[in-house]
Amino acid sequence: MSVSHRYALVGGHTLLPQGLETEAVVLIEDGVIAEIGSDTGGARAVDAKGLYVLPGIVDLHGDAFERQLMPRPGVHFDIQLALAETDRQLVANGITTAYHGVTYSWEPGLRGRDAMLQMLTALEDAKPHLACDTKLHLRQETYNLDGEQEVLSWLAEGKIALLAFNDHLPDILRKLAQPHEVMNILQRTGLPVQDLHALANRMAARKDEVNGSIRRLAGAAVSANVAQASHDDPSPEVRQWYQELGCGISEFPKTKPTAALARELGNHVVFGSPNVVRGGSHQKNAVAAAHMVSEELCTVLTSDYYYPAMLPAAFRLANEGLCSFAQAWAMISSNPADAANLKDRGRLQAGLRADITLVKAPAGRTPHAVTSVIGGRIAYAGFESPIYTH
Repeated sequence: MSVSHRYALVGGHTLLPQGLETEAVVLIEDGVIAEIGSDTGGARAVDAKGLYVLPGIVDLHGDAFERQLMPRPGVHFDIQLALAETDRQLVANGITTAYHGVTYSWEPGLRGRDAMLQMLTALEDAKPHLACDTKLHLRQETYNLDGEQEVLSWLAEGKIALLAFNDHLPDILRKLAQPHEVMNILQRTGLPVQDLHALANRMAARKDEVNGSIRRLAGAAVSANVAQASHDDPSPEVRQWYQELGCGISEFPKTKPTAALARELGNHVVFGSPNVVRGGSHQKNAVAAAHMVSEELCTVLTSDYYYPAMLPAAFRLANEGLCSFAQAWAMISSNPADAANLKDRGRLQAGLRADITLVKAPAGRTPHAVTSVIGGRIAYAGFESPIYTH
């Protein structure tokens, strides 16, 4: 839906690079922010009074779409249906750019090769029909050695927007020794426990091949100008190693010293918005994201496994005095855009894409998106959207 090719947002609490302003007029023309000033220049005015006018949310790591693919263990749905439903959730929650975190693993099933190939094709086919600017965040399991050549070719072909290195093999081996914890993995892979155990052990025996594969993939990502992340960095030494490979994003570092080194190196440090909204991680012994924010050791928040968490997480951080509102919103807008080398979005600034989220934050209620603008077009309009009153 489009209000017109040229219109202006007026009267809102507008977050500009210099801070919140109440008199700013955001003029949108042909998909970009044409000007930020004090009058509409004759353009149609959309009254944003009582709303926050904010840069659109950029989500670097979201895998909640897996629940659209498999809402119950062993129950599969069509990928196009899942992508379309996910798209509606994204824009309704103010997310204007989304990186779908798709795991490419040595496991079969939901995260295996066949599923990866189907997702690549489906995402390419779906893009013209999606409102949110949707990109591929390929989560390469480092022991997926047989998939290396395919990932190298996808990097060269421009199919990957963000490459992350993951190693869940130790966790899977640990859970295999505790049968009450392994059920979700068995359901995801479709393997009997003895077959999964044998496969995991075969992978573990190839340990000496892993670092070489990571080096080759990282080198290809640097050549393709694709941002890279290392997932669950366990120590400063591991983060330093990835930094030397050109991998400048630390996703969910396991310890405070690891996050501290990442920041010293100038890396972006990622934690999950659900962690902030819930007051802590759902995983035992994981660091609290809000604490890392207060220590200035977190620069990016993602949806992780729950899209609705991003917007309220930023407001909660500011309301609790852990950082300014501008700093909190930057964690879900300009900072992730910078981390992913997206130069055309993340801020309300003349010449950038008109990706804008209008937010209502009523006292005593959860703040929520009422309108999402993507490339100047109205991608979502709730019943409280100002477009319905003009």
